[in-house]
Amino acid sequence: MLPWILVFSALGLQALGGSSWNKTQAKQISEGLQYLLGNISQLTEKGKPDASTMVSRKAWGAEAISCSTQLTTPVDVLVIHHIPGLECHDQTVCSQRLRELQAHHVHNNSGCDVAYSFLVGDDGRVYEGVGWTVQGVHTQGYNNISLGFAFFGTKKGHSPSPAALSAMDALISNAVEKGHLSSRYVQPLFVKGENCLAPRQKESLKKRVCPSIVPRAAWGARETHCPQMILPAKYGIIINTAGRTCNISDECRLLVRDIQSFHMDRVKLCDIGYNFLVGQDGVIYEGVGWNVQGSHTPGYDDIALGIAFMGTFTGTPPNAAALEAAQDLIQCAVVKRYLTPNYLLVGHSDVAKTLSPGQALYNIISTWPHFKH
Repeated sequence: MLPWILVFSALGLQALGGSSWNKTQAKQISEGLQYLLGNISQLTEKGKPDASTMVSRKAWGAEAISCSTQLTTPVDVLVIHHIPGLECHDQTVCSQRLRELQAHHVHNNSGCDVAYSFLVGDDGRVYEGVGWTVQGVHTQGYNNISLGFAFFGTKKGHSPSPAALSAMDALISNAVEKGHLSSRYVQPLFVKGENCLAPRQKESLKKRVCPSIVPRAAWGARETHCPQMILPAKYGIIINTAGRTCNISDECRLLVRDIQSFHMDRVKLCDIGYNFLVGQDGVIYEGVGWNVQGSHTPGYDDIALGIAFMGTFTGTPPNAAALEAAQDLIQCAVVKRYLTPNYLLVGHSDVAKTLSPGQALYNIISTWPHFKH
């Protein structure tokens, strides 16, 4: 069996880093499902999906709709989802559920097709989504660098069937063997299941709100006095801090203090160099804030917000929680008029001689709105 880290969420659980999700819950679910995976070889023979287990788009009755954006393989990232509300135990029902899901993604979510590369039913069959070579629309920030696999949903408190777990394991083996997925792939996040059959929320409820921002006082900032910003800013510059990262809020607060001390005591800046910092705990930390100039990019400090992901992201990108927090911060900046609506988003390396924000992170932000190379 491949040593893969299960990325799975049961019905009603929030993504890792959410307010009602804690490490104990994550550990319990991860350990329980990894136990099932570890014993799967005793229940059924492992093998790659064959003609009897792979159900093509034509076989499940897909609409003649397809996405056109190509996926460059092999990809380095695998994201596995769970879709509550789509229980199925035979090919007829699973095919019907998948047709419903495709219709939901196309007509309700304005997608170009079903969002996932492949889906796995409790009948032990693999159902072709958009396939190997087309980008899905399953995980914001990762669609262009990952394959998205999904389990059809099971009842609350239940794991996928042994046949489904075996089929997923075989699907991953096949992806690696066929060169669609790197043998050194990573699974960087837990994914919240989507309830595709839930009533659609009103637009007003779907709008993003400003993320929670840890203020300077909460992470123990030193008092400083730096020049004021010219608002609204015209640029958003995405940066990485280099060095270590953090996944727990206490560690992130300490890291922000260490960065401020380095910038002030060693580099002789007037304060921490960034307007905001993003931790892999999915939290935004106030640097110099909205109204004060950062010291991140000469020539841009007075007209750009410097948003720094804490860590080094040359080979592996930040996790989904961090990416989502940063996107929410940018949207918040526009809504609150700290950032002009026609702002330009750039990587640090686009406007300075630096490796920041790292190639893995750069590849992701290049797909975000307003990106300008």
